[in-house]
Amino acid sequence: MSRAHPNHFKRRAEIKILHTVRQTASTYAMFEAGDSILVAVSGGSDSIALLHILQTLAPEFSFQMAIAHLNHSLRRSESERDAAFVLSLGHKLKLPCFIEKRDVHRYRHRHKLSLEDAARRVRYEFLEHIADTKGFSKIALGHHFDDNAELVLMYLLRGSGPLGLSGIAPVRGGKIVRPLINVKRSEILDFIAEKKLDFVSDTSNLDPVHLRNKLRHQLLPLLTSSYNPKISETLNRLASITRTDEQWIDGLIKSAYRRTRMTKAPGQIILSREKFAHLAVAARRRVIRKAILELKGNLWKIGLSHVDAAVQLAMDGPLFGFIDLPDRIRIHRDRQMLIITREKNNLRLAGAPDLKSKFPDYEYEISKPGKLHIKEAGCHLELTGMGIEEIPDLRCTGQKVAFFDIDMLAFPLTVRNFRPGDRFSSLGMAGSQKLQKFFSNNKFSRAERMRCPLLVSQDQIIWVAGHRPGDSAKIKPETRRVLKAQLLLA
Repeated sequence: MSRAHPNHFKRRAEIKILHTVRQTASTYAMFEAGDSILVAVSGGSDSIALLHILQTLAPEFSFQMAIAHLNHSLRRSESERDAAFVLSLGHKLKLPCFIEKRDVHRYRHRHKLSLEDAARRVRYEFLEHIADTKGFSKIALGHHFDDNAELVLMYLLRGSGPLGLSGIAPVRGGKIVRPLINVKRSEILDFIAEKKLDFVSDTSNLDPVHLRNKLRHQLLPLLTSSYNPKISETLNRLASITRTDEQWIDGLIKSAYRRTRMTKAPGQIILSREKFAHLAVAARRRVIRKAILELKGNLWKIGLSHVDAAVQLAMDGPLFGFIDLPDRIRIHRDRQMLIITREKNNLRLAGAPDLKSKFPDYEYEISKPGKLHIKEAGCHLELTGMGIEEIPDLRCTGQKVAFFDIDMLAFPLTVRNFRPGDRFSSLGMAGSQKLQKFFSNNKFSRAERMRCPLLVSQDQIIWVAGHRPGDSAKIKPETRRVLKAQLLLA
């Protein structure tokens, strides 16, 4: 009978934790050969364990490593001590070490955040900046099994939706990885003790003023002893189930979002209110959240009350109403459009929405038949010359196509948007009317009026593109040469 080597028993904690991390890394495809990993090291037990575990696994997974540490300047001498400790550890392990100091208090006041939110934002901004500028493919964080349970419980108490109850994602955006997410805090401490690793303690983790600390040191122990000995496992299971459901639902919402979104431009997304109204309530909320996420890159500060206010505006709000949300997000309704923008300036100084600045005047010249891209309207205008015998049945062409007697036109033609005072002689009608009245009679929104291309010859509007041709260049029995105009989506 073979006997286990004595060192096997001495390394029991290490063997167990390495096995768990290997499984986690494989399940979530965390590492690829040739990766360069930026390891976030605070100096606490979790990050120290993460650093040594990854260094052990580096040859196996064929990745390189470096250390990143942010001095938040929150605990004065302790913060300086932690930075010095991490720097010394980097030298000892012969790993590149990136250390920076940031003023979280100043950031907090500037962005009007809680201290916890400010610290988290500053930390992620620092890590992503180092990764981007230094060429690291992954950022490894030390969140573990019990961290996830605490977060899920905290979101549960706050009445969060499924996204909050999904907990901490093992992999986020393909770049942020959490190899310890299935490792318990007790297993980390056993590993630290077994390896005799030094670490620093953060005294703020004991301060009961923070909700997270109350959950960790008071509520979770009570739930464990009096209600459910496996409460952490239960909360992690809830997170796993909710996360997989969220991934499936997100796929459905992407399809609904694509159908609902009319146009997208830098700093602006326009949704079709008509298509939005056909969605279920839950889908409406998710479409609004997805649009805001696309504009600002995150959903920080955006709560259910903000999303529901946007839904209410779209469904029952005034035809030209608007609401302002955190982080300079402005949503205004223009009849059948919901226009979501991220303003450059403080919304308190911006006043009511100015559609003129979002839909500026434009004007193009067309010297001969061809194709013109009208970026302001998000479409193409294609002009083609042809003989009268080539014209198809006009009853089947639709409003996006119009035909004109080319000999009644004078090139260059002009393509522009609406100007005050414009008049229009609609095909088949005697006299002319103000284009403003035509727009009003046909229920054009203000934004549609500013975007709509007008095809002009000799100062006469011959086509309200995509809607109605004019009377001045209409095809007559004596017409021999024809200009076909077609409006195409960009």
